[in-house]
Amino acid sequence: MGYVYVLAAATLWGLLGSVSKLVFAQSVTPLEAAFWRAVMGAVVFGAHAAILRQTRVDRKDLPALLGFGLVGIALFYGGYQSAIAAGGAALAAVLLYTAPAMVAVMSWLILKERVDGFKLLAVALTLVGVAAISLQGGALKVTPAAVFWGLVSAFTYATYYIFGKLYLGRYAAPTMLLYALPVGALALAPFVHFVPKNATAWVAMIFLALASTYAANLFYYAGLKRLEATRASVVATLEPVVAAFVAWLWWGERFSLLGYLGAVLVLCGVLLMVFKPSGSAQPLEAPQ
Repeated sequence: MGYVYVLAAATLWGLLGSVSKLVFAQSVTPLEAAFWRAVMGAVVFGAHAAILRQTRVDRKDLPALLGFGLVGIALFYGGYQSAIAAGGAALAAVLLYTAPAMVAVMSWLILKERVDGFKLLAVALTLVGVAAISLQGGALKVTPAAVFWGLVSAFTYATYYIFGKLYLGRYAAPTMLLYALPVGALALAPFVHFVPKNATAWVAMIFLALASTYAANLFYYAGLKRLEATRASVVATLEPVVAAFVAWLWWGERFSLLGYLGAVLVLCGVLLMVFKPSGSAQPLEAPQ
């Protein structure tokens, strides 16, 4: 059942890009989609934390939660939605998985963790993979904006691990998000151009909040309770595969051969981090 739970989480995360494109097709901007995802997520995660009576945090951790809301929610949600709008669901998902390489670099700079040959090789594979994707000439047009926002979303997603390592390891995800999600929504609000929305847009955004954010998080943590973190991380790398397949099936997105080679190199970098001999890699244990 552990594998089933993590696979369900990866599938729901993989659907995030294609469903977001459906939202954009209803004239909703990426930042408004990110705003409503944060607002709806705050409601469901807040209710979850209240039911479990996990709402209290130490005052000394509030500045960290504020920073997490600004970076891990506002910038990550906004950046990822912008990456999907600029380059498509498949490209955004692949670029998001450069996050483990960024975690390695940030852990070295901030946490003073040792960088061994396996980490360096993983970072190199990731960089070469991103370069290959950027230079590909397939049916999917890769723009500077798509690469920029994709890497911004990866960088901000990588901060989930750093925040957790430094400050928030003792809090459950619903507790952390109870405080961070409203901060993220408030930070996004001034930049949002609100438009009238039809039923399709609302249903799609509710799906993003309830399925691809809340349910996916619950499934992933249920899987972590039954599997080693390393195994869960490996299964979770199916997310960009699911994203690419659904984007091809639904929206006709496809890479060139060079683009697919780059995607494989990025995933190889992730797997190398997971299986490095120096110990089990820490997964990015935070919801998308």
